[in-house]
Amino acid sequence: MKALLVNGSPHPRGCTYTALTELKNTLEAEGIEVELIHIGNKDIRGCIACRKCAQIGKCVFDDVVNEVAPKLAEADAFVIGCPVYFASPAGGAISFMDRLFFSTLGIDKTMKVGAAVVTCRRGGNTATFDVLNKYFTMTGMPVASSQYWNMVYGGSAEEVAQDAEGLQTMRTLGHNMVFMMKSFQLGKEQIGLPQKEPPIFTNFHR
Repeated sequence: MKALLVNGSPHPRGCTYTALTELKNTLEAEGIEVELIHIGNKDIRGCIACRKCAQIGKCVFDDVVNEVAPKLAEADAFVIGCPVYFASPAGGAISFMDRLFFSTLGIDKTMKVGAAVVTCRRGGNTATFDVLNKYFTMTGMPVASSQYWNMVYGGSAEEVAQDAEGLQTMRTLGHNMVFMMKSFQLGKEQIGLPQKEPPIFTNFHR
């Protein structure tokens, strides 16, 4: 089974990387194939709602978003890691997630495990966590939880390494993700995926 971890921090070896590495080690120890990708320092522009992706099958801006899309299609689990900037996710991570999830609406993400991992020095973790989880809850991806919200604290990688509770939260998240991934795989084989109705789009309420 495969898990795709994305580091949305501009710093390749900073706080977010430290948290994701703890998660990665836990997943790998349980036999999961893990790929950790760093996108936080890439030049990623925001979605312009041109809807060209619906015609050509990928985002019109041919950058790291299109590189990650097929990896998302193959993965059994997807994790976005992100630092807090002004009590919200870092801008590059939001642009990446907006375009990735909009341009891959044609990829069935039903029962792929989703998780957000967030880091901050002091405040804004829960607000950032809430924003990132919404990508999963609108695409049929069950959200993996832990013993606490999936977050660590620290102003540097060294401080995060001292956040014993935060690192334990990452390990617990990893164990829970493995259980979910394996359980969903059994469910697909023995029961099948949930039935879906044709999508209904309503732009107003009477």
